[in-house]
Parts: sequence; C-alpha cells; structure tokens
Amino acid sequence: MCTAITYKTKDSYFGRNLDLEYSYDEKIVVTPRNYKFKFRKIEDIQNHYAIIGVATVIDNYPLYYDGANEFGLAMAGLNFPNNAHYFDIKEDKENICPFEFIPWILSSCKTVYEAEKLISKTNLCNINFSENLPLSPLHWIIADKEKAITVESTKEGLKIYKNKVGVLTNNPTFDYHMTRLCDFLSLTNGEIKNNFENFDIIPYSKGMGALGLPGDFSSSSRFIKATFVKLNSVHGKSEEESVNEFFHIINSVSMPRGSVKTGDKYEITVYTSCINQDKGIYYYTTYENSTINGVDMNRCNLNSDKLFLYELERNYNINMQN
Repeated sequence: MCTAITYKTKDSYFGRNLDLEYSYDEKIVVTPRNYKFKFRKIEDIQNHYAIIGVATVIDNYPLYYDGANEFGLAMAGLNFPNNAHYFDIKEDKENICPFEFIPWILSSCKTVYEAEKLISKTNLCNINFSENLPLSPLHWIIADKEKAITVESTKEGLKIYKNKVGVLTNNPTFDYHMTRLCDFLSLTNGEIKNNFENFDIIPYSKGMGALGLPGDFSSSSRFIKATFVKLNSVHGKSEEESVNEFFHIINSVSMPRGSVKTGDKYEITVYTSCINQDKGIYYYTTYENSTINGVDMNRCNLNSDKLFLYELERNYNINMQN
C-alpha cells in the first residue's frame, strides 16, 4: 500500500509514501550516466541519463521503487495486486521486465511525451528477477514538470491514463479512482453552507465543509484524501516552504504502526520521499526519523560508471531545547 503525488510551486515536486510491513534494506541510489544498465531481453545501455531514487541493490543492480532523472522526469511503482498482469515475450515489442521498467523509462526519456512513445512499444514480460525474488504486482505514475500519467499492465493489455490530479494509490484500477472522485465534488475547504431554508443553523466547528472526507487507510480513501489535501494546499515561495508543505500533504495519508495489521505484522510508512524535479534533490523522511534529509544528485560525479549509495537515516532524532 502506497501513495504518490505531484506538486507544483515555483519548482516541480514528486514523491511518495512507501507503506509496507517490512524493509528490503532500501537506500538512496544515484545511477550515473555511464553505469551499464543490463536488461534481460534487450541490449544493455551503457550511456544514459543519470537517475536518483530509492532502490534495493542486488548484485550491483538498482531495483528502483521510485526516482527521477537529471531532466526531472520522475516515476514510482506502487502495489497493484490481483490486477497487475505481465505477458509472455512478444516479438514485435521491446520486452522489458517490470523491475527494469523504471530504469528503462528514466534512462531514456526527458518528458512524459517521450515516455508515452516508448511505452507504446513496450511489453512488460513475466520474468522474475531471480528464483528467490519474484515479480511484484505494480502500476506506475510517471510525471515531468507539466503533466502526469498512470501506466497499468492488466489482462486487457498495457494502458496509459492521463493523471490530471497527479495522485496514485493502489487497487482498484486508476479509472475507478477518478470515477469515485465524483462522489466528493461537494467537499470544500471553506465554510459549510446552510441549505435549510426555514431556520438558521450555526456550524459548531471549522472544517465542516470537508465532512465526508474519507479518513481510513484503504487505497480508495487515500486517493480521495490526498487529492483533496493537495488541491487545497497553500504554499510559500521558498524551497524550504515548498518541501515542508509537500511533506504535510503526503503525511495526511501516512500509516502509523498499529493502524493496518497484516498477519502478525503492521504496515507502516517506511519512508516518504519528495524529489525536486528541477534541482535533482531527493528529500526523504523515515518512519523512525521525521527530520527531512536530502541527497543532491548533482554533487555526485554523474559521468561515473559506479553507483552512489546513501543509507537512509533511521535513527530517532529528538531535539531537546532545555
């Protein structure tokens, strides 16, 4: 379970909550331009756009959860169980394994338009990373500085949706989430209106214009709440104010331990990210550490052929003032 959003102030931002009951030792990973991306069914790519994001690195291969390239194109994969469907090899397509999809797009495309053209030639094929690491059922949000799309591979084929709200969660399919938004068209961040004509009623609280806004942790409810909070947010002009507002928006749908039980474990927001797509800076917090940390890809040697790895700051950080 996860939530991803886009956000526009002076700069463009993209990020997500990763909601899981476990961790795969994920790290901030900068893939420079000359790292050789190896693909299972197409030729390797030696020279490409640099990428920053969170990934689990296995056998020196970055399995990206989300990221952005040096031109600001950003992408994240979110859990999509029971709906995701991957196909056998198709000879008339570029056969890409789902774990290669983020590197495939971000290493080759500058814009959503270029990504759409590449996706139209792509078949997401049913090949596991390894015997011990099967494919995850995913769908994806891809965004540049102007627009976003959602990509879903289902039994009906590979679909691309225009994502005008810049939000993605999990099941059901994206068209359902957009249709369900219609049930909440009356929500407002303003004062509630009295529609009883015969007598006056004085609202007893601020915020009653959003009565009915979902507050549970289901993917459908998180989609509605994240959209409402994002579209009504007010931001300042500085980088610090923009980043701070981004985290406030996406934290409105984060998961505290104990709220969602899975077997004998609990789902939590393992990390939250916010990428400045204009500056190539990856900001993040972790469940244990709410301090906003950052990695600037431009401080790495982007012409290198070696991955740059940064551990996520997971130590609790409480600042005592007396």
